[in-house]
Amino acid sequence: MDAPHFNLFAIVTAALVTFAVGGLWYSPILFARPWMRECGLTEEQARSAPMGRVFGLSALAALVMSVNLAAFLGAKATLSFGLFAGAATGIGWVAMSLGVIYLFEQRSLKLWLIDSGYQVVSYTLMGGILGAWH
Repeated sequence: MDAPHFNLFAIVTAALVTFAVGGLWYSPILFARPWMRECGLTEEQARSAPMGRVFGLSALAALVMSVNLAAFLGAKATLSFGLFAGAATGIGWVAMSLGVIYLFEQRSLKLWLIDSGYQVVSYTLMGGILGAWH
């Protein structure tokens, strides 16, 4: 088995796009209010989180997600395959895994849709970026 060849620019770009989508997804423009309500958080509680730690670890997680998806896609991926693989990853692995956890934690369907929707969009975009810039 050959060692994977990574396009560092594509990996970093995909991670940054995912991070930016998360910023928009969980902003007041889209889902901040229903997400906080479903999590049982007040605005004050959300604002009091250690933001440096939250954003730093979120950016690191996005980078790890991007590297992992790049490894699965391989060097010969295309835009269309990347989009498909990203969507399949987001739906089949991430959303379904969250679904099982949310069922046991008795979290709401609305929260699952918000969180899983973000993951599906993020992985689809990451896959497209990584596939296009193989």
